[in-house]
Amino acid sequence: MNGVFVTGTGTEVGKTVVAAVIARTLAADGQTVAVFKPAVTGLDEPGEPDHALLRRASGSTQSDEEIAPFRYGPPASPHLAAEMAGEEIERDRLLAAAYIAATSASTLVCEGVGGLLVPLGRDYLVRDLAVDLALPLVIAASPGLGTINHTLLTIEVARAAGLEVVVVVLTPWPAQPSPVEQSNRETIEALGDVPVETLPLIDLDEPGTWPQLLVRR
Repeated sequence: MNGVFVTGTGTEVGKTVVAAVIARTLAADGQTVAVFKPAVTGLDEPGEPDHALLRRASGSTQSDEEIAPFRYGPPASPHLAAEMAGEEIERDRLLAAAYIAATSASTLVCEGVGGLLVPLGRDYLVRDLAVDLALPLVIAASPGLGTINHTLLTIEVARAAGLEVVVVVLTPWPAQPSPVEQSNRETIEALGDVPVETLPLIDLDEPGTWPQLLVRR
């Protein structure tokens, strides 16, 4: 399987935006890109859902079901949202959907849910899905205070599971970063022994203005 798995240090840290920009970068490079997200929650809230943004960014023609096989209205952890819907997120169904997506294109951009230790099912975490798919890992993180601890913890959990962390992306990166933000970038790069890239605030409605975000192994 060729592609990347985008995770985050938590929720609301720009994970979907990072995944979308990577997908658009790959598509602009001439690659056919499929996107995948194991579960989407919060569909009851206004705004474009994550799987729709990923599809738009990649230029994919995948259906909602093909991108995100489990979709729920309440903004909750996937395992709880599934329980509230009277069902369970099944590992085999996730893997089958991911492999179908991967074989439909030259590259797969998979976005996780929350952080690596978010439960998808009772005994199946986002980390476990990343291990099953064996894709290189991209970590999205905020640039501000507290990000060093959250990011290094995520790197440690990933590596302990045998995952290859290829880059950390700090976003939204300000035009004039503060000394704290600059130090955070340098410290994560040094202590995490990983490249750290930055992504500025982007207009999601104007993909033509998005910067490129290349992932190198």
